[in-house]
Amino acid sequence: MEKLLKFLFAVIVVAVMASCGSSDTGQLVGVFDRPAWKGINPYGMVYVPSGTLHIGQSDQDVQNTFVQRPMAISIQGFYMDDTEITNNEYRQFVNWTRDSLAHSYLDHFYEDDEGNQFIDRSYEIDWEDETLDDLFYQGEDRFAGKKELNVSKLEFEYEWYDWKSAASANDNWQRSQSEGGPARSSFINRETVNIYPDTLCWIRDFAYSYNEPMTRNYFWHPAFDDYPVVGINWKVANAFCYWRTKIWDSYQATRNDGVNTEVFRLPTEHEWEYAARGGHDLAPYPWGAYYLRNAKGCLLANFKPGRGNYPEDGGQYTVKADAYFPNDYGLYNMSGNVSEWTSTAYDENAYSFIHDLNPDLRYDATDDDPEVQKRKVIRGGSWKDIGYFLQTGTRHWEFQDTTKSYVGFRCALTFLGRSLGDF
Repeated sequence: MEKLLKFLFAVIVVAVMASCGSSDTGQLVGVFDRPAWKGINPYGMVYVPSGTLHIGQSDQDVQNTFVQRPMAISIQGFYMDDTEITNNEYRQFVNWTRDSLAHSYLDHFYEDDEGNQFIDRSYEIDWEDETLDDLFYQGEDRFAGKKELNVSKLEFEYEWYDWKSAASANDNWQRSQSEGGPARSSFINRETVNIYPDTLCWIRDFAYSYNEPMTRNYFWHPAFDDYPVVGINWKVANAFCYWRTKIWDSYQATRNDGVNTEVFRLPTEHEWEYAARGGHDLAPYPWGAYYLRNAKGCLLANFKPGRGNYPEDGGQYTVKADAYFPNDYGLYNMSGNVSEWTSTAYDENAYSFIHDLNPDLRYDATDDDPEVQKRKVIRGGSWKDIGYFLQTGTRHWEFQDTTKSYVGFRCALTFLGRSLGDF
């Protein structure tokens, strides 16, 4: 009883100290005025728990290059979008950028206490204002007299911090810039990209093939709102993730309900593979089976069956992002529909040297780098691919500055802490 009373007294003392916000007691009690953290439960995302993954080719390597050597790795828990980013979701990004330009042209700004200017989105935009004429095609660029947005104006600047370069340069992290250490700005990268989808990729990707209706309609027509966005290169996909983080942080600041230091991002190659298997280690396909058809003979994904029988699986081109059954993590179309960008740089021999803890091969190639250094891993196969590329273990790549009618993306978000589901 005496020990219990002492324990209760200690709890009361700590509680009183916490309520007063003071730690001037001579005791090691920590800092009490820390911001709250409630975590994130992102809309449209599912949780993928931490676990172990055996990577490597799940079937024969048809190219006989042996670029998928067997290896056991561990992956930290994370959130992932349950579908590929759709046209309508991406349109939110396009409209936000468009509106930002309009507010800038109309001088809709406000200043904070430090004199910094920010766009004031509380103003209504009068799209008939002549000040905005420059945002639309003019003169001979107009088609059939229509007033259409000049999509070349839709530029967005995003930035990222090069943590690996910072860690390599600051071998002694306490070394300040005044003592010869590199400036923090040398690790902050900024790039401006045009964020409108490359709709012409539908024509460019296929010679002697009539795909003009897809170019005209796929991104903007309501019939395709719930279909995966395509025509997005790797840099623009990263810009979308940065914007998504930005609007979440802005919203969270208005609620004043905690802090969030994590960012929406592209998944790494092996996060993607781990999520695709849905908890079934060594499963060649997301549904856990060894075949592309179920027991009734129905195809389980959107790809190119046989010798070009595109519509046999229910889709001539892409299908809705939530078509077919999800895997056991609740993720749709991890095989087929569109291939998906990852954050990982492609190297044929990567499996020989990557780490077995959250493996990540990253390289931010510049425009001046050789083409071979601009390769980024894509996963999952697409509506125009044969079944081999639908396997969870198959690696493939595209150049980071290319746009394709069969490549899209989805976002990931690292889970902070250890959940009850992580054993």
